[in-house]
Amino acid sequence: MGITDRKEREKLEMRRLIMDAAMDMFVKDGYEKTSIRNIADKIEYSPATIYLYYKDKDELLWGLQTEAFEKLAEVFREGITAAEPIEQLRQMAKLYVEFGMSNPDLYDLMFILRSPMNAEKNEEWKSGSSAFQFLVNIIQAGMDKLKYEDVTLGAMSSWAMVHGLVSLNVRGRCKMLELPEDKLQDMLLAAVDQYIDNITR
Repeated sequence: MGITDRKEREKLEMRRLIMDAAMDMFVKDGYEKTSIRNIADKIEYSPATIYLYYKDKDELLWGLQTEAFEKLAEVFREGITAAEPIEQLRQMAKLYVEFGMSNPDLYDLMFILRSPMNAEKNEEWKSGSSAFQFLVNIIQAGMDKLKYEDVTLGAMSSWAMVHGLVSLNVRGRCKMLELPEDKLQDMLLAAVDQYIDNITR
């Protein structure tokens, strides 16, 4: 391995170290209570080192959210196999719920922590927008079989439904059901089936 390759690998490893530490702290301590200095202390480097990679914590959160959305997009690409739009919607909704239940910290980072507005002003949120557009495209293709008359309304309603299910679980609000994890997931997926059936003509 040449010097250039080794330096590039070291940069990637440092970026990964910073991102992993930041994600842990954002989720456990909260975004507002986490600072670049806190993150630097956690990885035992100086704040100046982090500033070589990220100009502020908004940009760091932005990077983490982008990475998380890319992971979700990969789940959709691999898991949505149906040819018919309504079944694609059903698959997408269930994959979303399963992703959120399997990755609660990541989901919290993507959808429950505030959007990094300072970074958002400077760059289009391509990963989040493409995930939503993927849903819009499925709704558009299945409009003749859906009760919705507006594509955007259909997409927002479908997203809100599965987001609500996952958020209740991520924030511990499903504990009152007193169900083991596998039974809880079965119930949430059954709720998805019921929802899809209800919005289908």
